[in-house]
Amino acid sequence: MSRLVFEIGFEEMPARFLSSLVHEGKEIMKAKLTEIGLGFGTVHADATPRRLAIRVEDLDAVQEEREELVTGPPAAVAFKDGEPTKAAIGFAKGQGMSVEDLTTVTTDKGEYLALTKRTGGVPAMELLPPVLEACITGLTFPKKMHWGSGEFTFGRPLRWLLALLEENVVPLSIAGLESGRKTWGHRVHGPGPFELKGAFDYEKLIHEKCRVTLSASMRRELIMEHGEAAALAVGGQVVWNHSLLEEVGGLAEMPVPIVGDFDPSFLELPKEVLLTSMESHQKSFGVQNSDGELLPHFLATLNLNPTNEELVKKGWERVLKARLEDARFFWKTDLAAAQSDWLDKLEHVVFLGPLGSMGDKSRRIEALCGWLAEHLEPSQENDARRAGRICKTDLVSEMVGEFAELQGVMGAIYADKQGENAIVSTAVGEQYLPAGPDSPLPEATCGAILSMADKADTLMGCFGLGRIPTGANDPFALRRGVLGICRILVDRDWRVDLRDFLTQALDGYGDIQWKLPREEALDKALEFFREREKNWFASQDFPTLMVEAVLQAGYTDVPGARARLAALKEFSSEPGFENAVLTFKRAANIIRKQAESMELSGKFDPDKLEEEAEKNLAMTLGRMSPKFDVMWEKEDYQGLMALMLEIRPAVDAFFDNVMVMCEDEALKRNRLELLQALVSRLGRIADFNALQM
Repeated sequence: MSRLVFEIGFEEMPARFLSSLVHEGKEIMKAKLTEIGLGFGTVHADATPRRLAIRVEDLDAVQEEREELVTGPPAAVAFKDGEPTKAAIGFAKGQGMSVEDLTTVTTDKGEYLALTKRTGGVPAMELLPPVLEACITGLTFPKKMHWGSGEFTFGRPLRWLLALLEENVVPLSIAGLESGRKTWGHRVHGPGPFELKGAFDYEKLIHEKCRVTLSASMRRELIMEHGEAAALAVGGQVVWNHSLLEEVGGLAEMPVPIVGDFDPSFLELPKEVLLTSMESHQKSFGVQNSDGELLPHFLATLNLNPTNEELVKKGWERVLKARLEDARFFWKTDLAAAQSDWLDKLEHVVFLGPLGSMGDKSRRIEALCGWLAEHLEPSQENDARRAGRICKTDLVSEMVGEFAELQGVMGAIYADKQGENAIVSTAVGEQYLPAGPDSPLPEATCGAILSMADKADTLMGCFGLGRIPTGANDPFALRRGVLGICRILVDRDWRVDLRDFLTQALDGYGDIQWKLPREEALDKALEFFREREKNWFASQDFPTLMVEAVLQAGYTDVPGARARLAALKEFSSEPGFENAVLTFKRAANIIRKQAESMELSGKFDPDKLEEEAEKNLAMTLGRMSPKFDVMWEKEDYQGLMALMLEIRPAVDAFFDNVMVMCEDEALKRNRLELLQALVSRLGRIADFNALQM
C-alpha cells in the first residue's frame, strides 16, 4: 500500500471558493481512482488561500488484474475447411491476440469464438497522471481566469504542483508547470521552496517549515481560542459571527488574532451598526461585556506574527475609525430626518418596472397587513397597517444606503426613535424574517403579519408579470419567500386560505396591465406554493408519496395539510394501514373513472339498495358521517384515521358481494353514489390513489 500526495499551489484564492475546492477535489480523486481500478483507503483534502492538498492513504501500487471472456463471430463462419477466415483473423487482431489464442464456447445461440483477455496489472505510477490532471481541470469556479499568453483557465493562476507517490514524483505537465517534489510555505514565515523527500513527510513539513495550518477547522479553532483569550484580557468576550469566522479562516494560512481599540464615543451608535462596520468592511469581530453591551474593542485576524504588533494594531484602528466616522455621520443625518420626508422619497424609488414605486408597495402592504390582522389578530390591525406603511422607509436612509444588509434592522431603530410604538417598530425589524430555510421566524405577531404581506405582494407582482422562477433562476427570492410564509403559517397555526390571501395581494395592484391573465397568474402562484410545500414537507422526513396524497386532497390550508400529513404518517404504522389504503384506493379508482362520463353528488337512494352488503355499508356510513363531521371540525385527524379502520370491513364486504357496474343503470348509479359518499369524505384527508402499496 502506498501514499499519494497531490498539492496544487496557486495565488491567493477567495475564501468563498475553498470549501467547494475541498469537496470537489476529494470526490474527483475518488471517482477517477475507482474508474481506473486502483484500490485506495481514505482520501483527505484541505485548502488554504494558496493551496489545495489531496492525500490518498493505502493506494494500491498496481492496478487490480481481471480476466474477461470476450466472444466473437460464430464458429461456423470463423473457420472454413479447418482454416481461419477473415472473421476469425479480424477478431483476434482487434483484441491484440493471435488466432492460436482463440477458443470456442457454447452459448444458447450455438458455438462462438472466444478468448480470455487479461486486463489490469498496470503500475499506479503509469495510471495516475490523467487522474491528477482531472483533479485540476474538473474543479469548478464561479469565474475562471487565464494568465500570460496561455489558454488554460483556473480560479487563480497556478504556481506549483507537488505530486508524490511514496518517494517518487508522479509526472504531470499542465498550464506550463511540471510536477515535482517542491512546495512553498507561508509568504513571510516559511516562504521556501522546500523539497519533500517522501509523501509521508508532507504534513510535518507543511506545519514545521512552511508554517502553514492546513486544516480549515483547525484554523477556526485557533482563531476562537486565541481570540477569546485576547478579548478576556480587555475584560470582554468575542461576538462571534460564524459565517464571518468561516471566511476569516479562509483568508489566512497562519491566523493570528489581535485586539484593537476604538474611541468609546462611537458606542453611541447602535450595536448593529458597529458590528456591521467591523464585520463587513474590516472582517473583524466585536467585543462585548457579560451583559451583551459592546466594548470599545474589536478582534482582527492577521496572517502573520508581526514584528511590531502595536504598529499593525494602529493601522487596523485607523481604517476602522474612518468607517465608524462615516457611520456616525449617517446616523446623525438620519436622526434629523422626518418619517414623512422618507415616505415622500419612497414615491421616487422604483419597486419593479411597471409595478410602481416603493411608496406604492408600502400602501399595498399596509392594506394587506390590515386584511391579515382582521382575520388573525383584530386587536393589532391598526399597528399592522402602520408597520406596513412605514416598513420600507429605511431604504432611503443614509445608513441603509451604505449598509444594505441593515435594511429592516435600521427601520426598527429609526421607527422607535421617531416615536412609533414598540409593536410597530418590532414588526418593521422582523419584516424580512425568515431569511432562509433555517433562519429564525418573526417572534412578534405583527412582525409575522408584515413578513407574510411583504412576501405575498412581491410574489403576486412577479407572477402577474410572468417573472416565474425557472430552474435555479430566482432573482426575487420567491421560493424563499413562499417557504417563509409556509413556515410562519405552520409555526403559528394560522388558518389563512392561500387562494383568498393571494387574491387579496393581487387585488392590491389595482388596474396594472399584467402579462398573464389574472386567473392564470393566481393559479400558477398557488401551484408554486404547492410545490414549495411538497419540497418542505418531504425534507421533514415525510415519504414523498404520502406528501403528494395529502396535498392532492388540499394544500391551501398549510397548517391543516401539515397536521393531516402527520396523522397519516402515524397511521401508516398501524397493522391495518396497507389493507385499508388498498380498499379505499379501489373505491377512489372506480369513482375517478366514472367521473369522466357522469357527475356524482354522493346522494344515494336507500330504497334502491338491494344487497345486504350495500345496505350495511350505507348504514355504516350513516353512523360514521356525524362522527366524521365533528372530528373534521375539531381537526382530530388521528380520530379520523381510526374511523377509516372502523368502516373498512363494510367496504370490503361491499366489494366482495356487490356488483357495482351492473347492467341496471339506475342500480349502478345508486351504488356509485354510495361509493361517492364514502370517497368524498375520505378524500378530504388524502388522495389514496397517490399512495402505492
